[in-house]
Amino acid sequence: MQISFFEEFPTAKNLSKLSLINWPIKLYVGANSVAEFNQIRFTLKNKYVKEVIYWPLLKKKEGYWISPFSSRSALQRTFRELNEKKVFVMLDLELPTTRNPWLYLTEGLNFFRNRNLIKNFIENYAGQVYLAEYYPRGKLMGEILEFFGLHYRNKKLNIIKMIYHSMHKFNEEFIFDEMKHGRKERGERFLAAYGTIANGIQRNEPILSLKQLKKDLELADSAGIKEVIIYRLGGLNRSYANLLKQFKQSKK
Repeated sequence: MQISFFEEFPTAKNLSKLSLINWPIKLYVGANSVAEFNQIRFTLKNKYVKEVIYWPLLKKKEGYWISPFSSRSALQRTFRELNEKKVFVMLDLELPTTRNPWLYLTEGLNFFRNRNLIKNFIENYAGQVYLAEYYPRGKLMGEILEFFGLHYRNKKLNIIKMIYHSMHKFNEEFIFDEMKHGRKERGERFLAAYGTIANGIQRNEPILSLKQLKKDLELADSAGIKEVIIYRLGGLNRSYANLLKQFKQSKK
């Protein structure tokens, strides 16, 4: 099982945590443009970083994440730039509630047009697409997320389900069954995201314990998940790194 990382804030300090890694990883890097992403990507000299994926982040006033309530002009700008470059991309599908709730009013009239804009990009983009999605609690919630443009069924997509045990008390039996179903439905394109081992944009996210991370990794392994992504690299320390190394070694 591959163990990779998100890095929402790719500062020199956060990226320096790559020195604690001695296994092949993919790194999902947040940036405001393809040019900024490439500038960061070209500074990465670590031999264990085998693939770098662009994670486009909008301005706070634009919604920050990607959703039908994000600023239409920001979505158009982001997708236009991507279509010109064709890099591997991860869209973080989240509502703008904590970033700019006024967008529910200002972009409400654009909801269906924005949803179609996102859907058309996802279906027609020439490069590899990853989608980070909320973890649904049951079939009905999945259908609601689909209506709001936060979940897609396209089989060519890589779906990353955000299972952040530090923030939500998910039922592990339910998660295991859902991961088994996702693995059966999408194969290696069904991925799990774990965390958080560092604060995110809210600056107050609870930190995942070593014990819970170990349980989460074992759960994913039992369900046949081929890649887990940990949020985020900047929180990596020797204790987490040793746990991950020991887990990798035990599965050889």
